[in-house]
Amino acid sequence: MTSAQREARDPLVDGHGRPIGDVRISVTDRCNFRCQYCMPAEGLPWLNRDALLSYEEIARLVRVLSEMGVQDVRLTGGEPLVRKELWRLVEQIGAIPDVADLSLTTNGYLLDAQVADLVAAGLKRVNVSLDALAADRFFQLTRRDSLGRVLAGLEAAQAHPELRPIKVNAVAIRGFTEDEVLRFAEFAREKPYEVRFIEFMPLDADQAWNMDKVLPNAEVKAIIETRHELIPLGRERHGTARRYAFADGRGEIGFISPVTQPFCSDCNRIRLTAEGTLRTCLFSMNETDLRGPLRSGAGDDDLEEIVRDAVWRKELKHHVGEPGFIQPARSMSRIGG
Repeated sequence: MTSAQREARDPLVDGHGRPIGDVRISVTDRCNFRCQYCMPAEGLPWLNRDALLSYEEIARLVRVLSEMGVQDVRLTGGEPLVRKELWRLVEQIGAIPDVADLSLTTNGYLLDAQVADLVAAGLKRVNVSLDALAADRFFQLTRRDSLGRVLAGLEAAQAHPELRPIKVNAVAIRGFTEDEVLRFAEFAREKPYEVRFIEFMPLDADQAWNMDKVLPNAEVKAIIETRHELIPLGRERHGTARRYAFADGRGEIGFISPVTQPFCSDCNRIRLTAEGTLRTCLFSMNETDLRGPLRSGAGDDDLEEIVRDAVWRKELKHHVGEPGFIQPARSMSRIGG
């Protein structure tokens, strides 16, 4: 079926005139790590299996969204690879004609065992969350002795040339990340991965976040520049990172700065939680149920109308760090990265 033969839908645009082209989909709230900035050591109460959207329900929503111009799809969690046979969902989404980019964010622990099936099913890109390169500090932050498994997952992904680029994301936390910055800089120079630092955001389950715990990316960049000269490359195509190359041409570094340099003005993202609620911002205080209509017989046009109404009310900005900011009740693992 050609694009012209498929149902044409108007582009999805929010009430501030921003076109929406990117959806982040959480496939599970479960995770096999207990990262301090995301989840308590004892974990969280998990959703029941029947509360999760099925792969078929997710694929249907992606198809409707893609017909409205939402062509970039990222699968997240929790840890998405703990959901059984995730490659089946990748295969279903990859077969949707209007999906232009299909990527995955993972902690990498299960990547070695699953990456071949994911690539064969149509996965195009992968981001691996990795916040420390020293084994003891990795354990301190994740509460898991699993650095070797994560690095093996990265190597396994690199063996598939179809899977490019491979990005490594490190959350920048004051009092912790300073000692890791130069390790990551050398990692970016020695390995074929794109390393990106992301400022610590108020999405921790303990709700202990405050501005004093944010390590601004300007400081991270300054640490790197004590050893290496950086040359700006501009913003990346599929995201919000400001990219820099090392002056000698060996590798690159990216900085995602949602706290100190918000990029809300051109935000093109929406999010779908594991139980099927639509969030128009990471820090939304309201959600829109899509699972209920899906399971009560709503047609595609009905789903489109619900999505359009929610997206029209998308927040102008997130207000992090401003007086009166209220942290959402959901933590990152319950929203989806």
